[in-house]
Amino acid sequence: MSTQPLCEDFLHFIWKNRLFDPLLFLTASGERVEVVHPGEYNNDSGPDFFNAKIRLGSTTWAGNVEVHLRSSDWLRHGHNSDRAYDNVVLQVVKNDDVRICRTNGEPVPTVEIKYETKLFDNYCKLLESDLWIPCQNMISRITTPAIELWLDRLAMERLENKADRLLKNLRLNKNDWEETCYQQIARNFGLKLNGLPFEMLAKQTPLKIISKHKDSLTQIEALFFGQAGMLDEPEGDDYYADLKREYNFLRHKFRLKPLGKHLWKFMRIRPSNFPTVRIAQFAALMQQTAGLFSRVIQSSGQGYLHELFNVTASTYWDTHYVFNRTSIRSKKKVGKVTVNLLLINTVVPLLILYGRFKDNKVYGEMALRLLKEMEAESNFVTNKWRELNFEIPDAFISQAFLQLKYEYCTPKKCLQCSIGSTLIGK
Repeated sequence: MSTQPLCEDFLHFIWKNRLFDPLLFLTASGERVEVVHPGEYNNDSGPDFFNAKIRLGSTTWAGNVEVHLRSSDWLRHGHNSDRAYDNVVLQVVKNDDVRICRTNGEPVPTVEIKYETKLFDNYCKLLESDLWIPCQNMISRITTPAIELWLDRLAMERLENKADRLLKNLRLNKNDWEETCYQQIARNFGLKLNGLPFEMLAKQTPLKIISKHKDSLTQIEALFFGQAGMLDEPEGDDYYADLKREYNFLRHKFRLKPLGKHLWKFMRIRPSNFPTVRIAQFAALMQQTAGLFSRVIQSSGQGYLHELFNVTASTYWDTHYVFNRTSIRSKKKVGKVTVNLLLINTVVPLLILYGRFKDNKVYGEMALRLLKEMEAESNFVTNKWRELNFEIPDAFISQAFLQLKYEYCTPKKCLQCSIGSTLIGK
């Protein structure tokens, strides 16, 4: 027997999917309730379901539905004095413990919801699972077409979420697409561990300043390394001294404020991904490429974009991973995996967002085509899905599996998951 407490989310699930017993759907006065349509689930403030259609006796009502564990929750949540709840035509509860009314004193019809106990038992099994995904031992019961349909929705959900986050930056940048693109590329050059300080670096070093020094890679490197707080040592080799001297001049000229060196992470990172190497590569990209955003939206496909981002750090970094310490010679070129991540996390969301602004489906189609042409990501999460015998043919589907794991399986949002809700209802 499960010890999990009943929650409103579960009752929302029962109501939305009509898993209640319709023969036992009666108001406290014994009036039969017929659900013509349960309504549309509301993720924002206000009643739980909009635009429902309910038949009470011989009368059909159109309006909203509120779901609670107990009728008294209506009072506890202050709905009795909130006119936004006056158009609630039905309250659905597990326990009808008190009579409730609208702000004008009219009673709100209330029904106790009845359902098979095995549904809650199924839900509790998923909540109590300690497997990598809660339904790991049951997911094979779901048909392949049903899973594929859900994966398509998940991929689009993940891409739209990324575009939404990008929109916030665009607004902060007063709709400057080039500046927003620059900051987003910077963030993704830092990969997971150094993404935030990289984004801070770009915001502390506006694109207009970088653009003024396009003819000098040394000056751009000086700006980035200096702003990263990495030129604070009293002395170093000739390259280091040149950058420091250049930065001290530019810092005073533009009244710049550097970040703290402590923000950057080197531990447990492969040397080729050290922030020093990534900054050098980013400097090369910004020096070689003007109008990055314009180039992105006018791109002719994956090959062009790979060529655009496939830059190499300056020659000093052939024999260095950090300042003032030599290493075995190797070109510090942005690899294919990194470029793919830049395309997935920068280019694709930019295209989707730009398509929204222009009300032009062409850019969204470009984004989806790009993902479906790219090979799937290979990381801990996608490899675990492969171990569970799922095929991940391209980057579009790998994005779907990442969304499923991070947004549904890990937080155990099985009620909102198409796979989980199907298993609960079986």
